[in-house]
Amino acid sequence: MTRNDAVMPDLFDAIRSGHVEIIADGAVILHGFALDAATELLAAVDRITARAPFRRMTVPGGHTMSAAITNCGDSGWVSDRKGYRYDPHDPDTGKPWPVMPECFASLATLAATQAGYDGFHPDACLINHYAPGARVSLHQDKNERDFSAPIVSVSLGLPATFLFGGARRADRPARLRLVHGDVAVWGGVSRLAFHGIAPVKDDHHPVTGRARINLTFRKAL
Repeated sequence: MTRNDAVMPDLFDAIRSGHVEIIADGAVILHGFALDAATELLAAVDRITARAPFRRMTVPGGHTMSAAITNCGDSGWVSDRKGYRYDPHDPDTGKPWPVMPECFASLATLAATQAGYDGFHPDACLINHYAPGARVSLHQDKNERDFSAPIVSVSLGLPATFLFGGARRADRPARLRLVHGDVAVWGGVSRLAFHGIAPVKDDHHPVTGRARINLTFRKAL
């Protein structure tokens, strides 16, 4: 990689900060929306993981997820051989998941409002930790009871390629760059769109090191 190859993405990301990118009907990326809150958000992640550490869960087919996860809020998303579901208790400890920090909830509500979804009040936040090479295959968020609420997804740390497709797994997804502070929001006709994350490239971020942290807010119950 030449010096210009390394510098240009950073310059482009800085220019895009504050830009609202429409990626589908009912789906947008709010570039840089969480930048001002990033330090507070990551400090809250540290407090949450002190009580409910990241872990790599097993999917129903028996494979282990490449991204490590934890949760906060009234309920947490979990996976094992029995299936995918929300559970009010951490299966590793039997205790309730940590309370969702106010800085999480307020940012999610503001981002949803900015994207055109008023009145969004998340009750669950799935927190993903991506080491280099970790990925999430195309999937739908469909374990929630009410699909009228949007999904709000906050990117922190290393960049990632966000795959955003259509209503069918076979639909070819768009490949979209997400960087530190970007927030993706999707709902309405795009609420059940297939989406995922391509393998995260190895790099070093000044705030998170060799990691990407993703906060995904849902109205689960």
